[in-house]
Amino acid sequence: MYPTKNQEEIVNKHFGACRYVYNWGLEYKIRTYNETGKSISRFALNKEITLLKQSEIWLKEINSQSLQGTTLNLDNAFTMFYREKKGFPHFKSKKNRVQSFNVPQNYKVDFNNNEIYLPKIGWVKTKLHRQFKGKTQTATITMTNTGKYYISILIDDKYLKR
Repeated sequence: MYPTKNQEEIVNKHFGACRYVYNWGLEYKIRTYNETGKSISRFALNKEITLLKQSEIWLKEINSQSLQGTTLNLDNAFTMFYREKKGFPHFKSKKNRVQSFNVPQNYKVDFNNNEIYLPKIGWVKTKLHRQFKGKTQTATITMTNTGKYYISILIDDKYLKR
């Protein structure tokens, strides 16, 4: 992806906000478990994000579905911890890490102009490696530690004739 400087700034805000909400959610889950002995669901966390956005006004600039996607990622991290005995979920840092966030819906792909529309960001110039057919699902925007931007789009093609 080749975002403009303004789009880069907005994309970077999305990275930071999603990391912030992930860390907030992890801390919230740990505190809730320590206080009550019970886990809090991602759906309850999603409701709390609405309240969080009232105190952290800068979060209103971010696609709300991307913020809610972080609670799904947090839930998946806990599932892997409990079922597969992977390590306990850790807090995210922006240092020396690949940054990413998900856009579950409302994005558009324009193959003719090599652009992708992302909510709250706009049309971003993109090198599309191939055309695809099927129902678009989650798009993941990633920035490498070298500052390059990429997008991966999950496609459901199970309804296409083969």
